[in-house]
Amino acid sequence: MSQNTDSPVLSLAKDLISRQSVTPLDEGCQQLMADRLADAGFNIESMVFEDTTNMWARRGTQSPVFCFAGHTDVVPVGDLNRWHTPPFEPVVIDDYLHGRGAADMKGSLAAMLVATERFIKKFPDHQGSIAFLITSDEEGPFINGTTRVIDTLEARNEKITWSLVGEPSSTHKLGDIVKNGRRGSLTGNLTVKGVQGHVAYPHLADNPIHKAAPALDELARMKWDNGNEFFPPTSFQIANINGGTGASNVIPGALEVMFNFRYSTEVTAEILIERVLNILDAHGLEYDIDWVFNGLPFLTGDGPLLEATKAAIKKVTGTNTDPQTSGGTSDGRFIAPTGAQVIELGPVNATIHKVNECVKVSDLELLTDCYEAILENLLCK
Repeated sequence: MSQNTDSPVLSLAKDLISRQSVTPLDEGCQQLMADRLADAGFNIESMVFEDTTNMWARRGTQSPVFCFAGHTDVVPVGDLNRWHTPPFEPVVIDDYLHGRGAADMKGSLAAMLVATERFIKKFPDHQGSIAFLITSDEEGPFINGTTRVIDTLEARNEKITWSLVGEPSSTHKLGDIVKNGRRGSLTGNLTVKGVQGHVAYPHLADNPIHKAAPALDELARMKWDNGNEFFPPTSFQIANINGGTGASNVIPGALEVMFNFRYSTEVTAEILIERVLNILDAHGLEYDIDWVFNGLPFLTGDGPLLEATKAAIKKVTGTNTDPQTSGGTSDGRFIAPTGAQVIELGPVNATIHKVNECVKVSDLELLTDCYEAILENLLCK
């Protein structure tokens, strides 16, 4: 019988990847983690809300509370024919671990757990508490995941001091970038009303596309703010437009537009909404609009968590990391409003959500060392 020579982090990453936890499914990933955390002295709470499985695990009762945060769900695999290897049959090829979730973010979960086990073995009487907040609803609608767990913790006044989210933050090499904040996200679903009719008789109809075009052009050209030293300027992007019946001889009766703001701390969602409504009204549009608040902007400035993370990355990789706030949203946006410091550190993100997703095995080892060093920097003073 051949002997498994995989390292602890690689072995666990493979085990997690082999579970087909397409959002919002968990497929036993959290139970696998919970069993090992329980062996390390953690109290385990499973929090199931609707179709979402969540886990809150904590070791210790004292502050400060260091919390690893992450998700066991993955995005759909896409076209199976374009995968070089089966997405849920993890395999190492030329130092790269291939499989759905390898980089986003089952590799990080494995690194978190192994780092924690090593740390506790070396420092069983560490300061404060260590926690894990894991959800199966990060890649989905994010309704019953981290936000519900945070609500539960807040209701019983259980606070997180520092949270490290394992999202794949790195760009070219492990640790070159960490996310110490994220822009806010606001989505608008706009319906511009018109009157349907025959294209040969436009005077008997009212074309909502023609009416809306100048307003949409103004919105697209608008400079919403200048950003600041931590955040780029606010971005407005039209994501979807739908109008018409599909026939070439019918003027549509309505135009549907979905757009999104990624906004800095220089504005608020309320300010953006007011400015959009003013523009729509100025163009004389008849419309309905619904707003979806996806998350507030947050920033973790200089402080214990950022300094501990910088020092750990420098020690393990030799890299001077670059804190940034660019990119999409993460579940850190639900943790930061509680007052916690939040940092994202994870593998290189070049293949996330793509076919043939992969992560360097050597990076998983380095990431484990980084996570362990961060724990030491914060809880061994």
